[in-house]
Amino acid sequence: MTALTAYARRWLAAEPGRAAEFALLLSVFVVAACGLIYELVAAALASYLLGDSVLQFSTVIGTYLFAMGIGSYLSRHVEDDLPAVFLRIELFVGLVGGLMPAALFLLHASAPAPFRIALYALVLLVGILVGLEIPLVMRILKRQYSLRELVSQVLTFDYLGALVVSLAFPLLLAPQLGMIRTGMLFGLLNATVALLALWVFRGQIRHFGSHLAATALVIATLAVAMAGAEALTRFGEDRFYGQRIVHAESSPYQRIVVTESRGETRLFLNGNLQFSSFDEYRYHEALVHPVAAAHGGPRRVLVLGGGDGMAVREVLRYPSVESVTLVDLDPAVTTMFRTEPRLVKLNDGALSSPKVTVLNEDAFTFLERGQDRFDLVICDFPDPSNYSLGKLYTTAFYALLERRLAASGFAVVQTTSPLYARRSFWTVATTIEAVGLTVTPYHALVPSFGEWGFLIASRRPYRAPLSVPEGLRFLDPPAVARLFEFPMDMRRVPTEVNRLDNQILVHTFEQEWGRFGP
Repeated sequence: MTALTAYARRWLAAEPGRAAEFALLLSVFVVAACGLIYELVAAALASYLLGDSVLQFSTVIGTYLFAMGIGSYLSRHVEDDLPAVFLRIELFVGLVGGLMPAALFLLHASAPAPFRIALYALVLLVGILVGLEIPLVMRILKRQYSLRELVSQVLTFDYLGALVVSLAFPLLLAPQLGMIRTGMLFGLLNATVALLALWVFRGQIRHFGSHLAATALVIATLAVAMAGAEALTRFGEDRFYGQRIVHAESSPYQRIVVTESRGETRLFLNGNLQFSSFDEYRYHEALVHPVAAAHGGPRRVLVLGGGDGMAVREVLRYPSVESVTLVDLDPAVTTMFRTEPRLVKLNDGALSSPKVTVLNEDAFTFLERGQDRFDLVICDFPDPSNYSLGKLYTTAFYALLERRLAASGFAVVQTTSPLYARRSFWTVATTIEAVGLTVTPYHALVPSFGEWGFLIASRRPYRAPLSVPEGLRFLDPPAVARLFEFPMDMRRVPTEVNRLDNQILVHTFEQEWGRFGP
């Protein structure tokens, strides 16, 4: 590293003009990194807040690239004072792009209806500004390079900056800084490029003092905003969730928020309610006991999803259970529900039971790589609101599940609402039947969610149990029997099979639940 630094110093000393060239090429690297970050942050925020990650990423990125094309076209009309124009663009894109995630987050928290309009308006604006940057740099550098060298140098630094950011965003920036601070950090980098341009072209920029003052103001604004980013996030989340936030963190997979108010604890993942402590027992008793009690004596149990440990809590009520394997993708969730006292109280310390093994990995991969069979398989996944979740409701997944289910075993799948998302519910039933398993549907009223649905998958006929464990708050044998009665507005309708290559369920789910959104 020392030798490299010494070489760079000799190179710059030998060629005084090279310092400016190097600074501009370094600017290309930073500009490319910042431009890609704004694109990724906008798309990620849209997928977090609006669902259907493929749709949001596709439309945001498409809009952004279109806007960059507009910016590149508009650059031809910039004829004079190129360094000063480039400097102003860097300040503008740094300010707008850097504050964009915070503005979108606060807007969604306080006024969800205009969120989409603001999202695409800001993406268009930032994209146009970013599209102006590279053409201007190339025109500034053309005095030092031939066309071939110019294109080669600029594109090399451009693509290198994009590569670095594309790796850093999911692995480091999003989980460690979060969306809001990541935007502000790269806004500061854009402003730093403006400062660098001010130094390189200090003899060519008119009104140098005004440009210096503007640069200092933008840097100060972004620095103050970044220092207050945590308070800003808390303010926005307090407005959005409407309760006191007692825990909030960003994992590589999702934003995790726990709220508490008047004795009620709620868990939200990416803004979506996962449970309320007031009525979660209804959901988890309905999820577990119709199959566990009907089995007669389950010994080996697999819980897929359900990192909060509450399904495991219900499973451990059965003395016959010898082992429970919990597979949940996010270690942040399982660690939280094993160590946080208020959350451990909710699951009765289930994740610390010697019978329980917690594995943090993808459920699809877990089923693929193993051969063990289970008496009960409990699928407690979030709803299929995007393709990464939708794959857990496909024939490919259920074929793997069928292979891991004991001959006399039962699997149960939480399956959204048969009332509010009727076609989605029955699409899952059709999909399970397509792999050769028998489906038995049922539903339960969970006030926090409304009428909620479940599907039992098995090889043998299902019969409702004549007894359930003592101490339940919701279910007894007559109540279990009533779960299987479907009124006319929830009865079966014709649906397609959800396959990995079409993911029709994600589209259906979005259409049905979209009716109740902002």
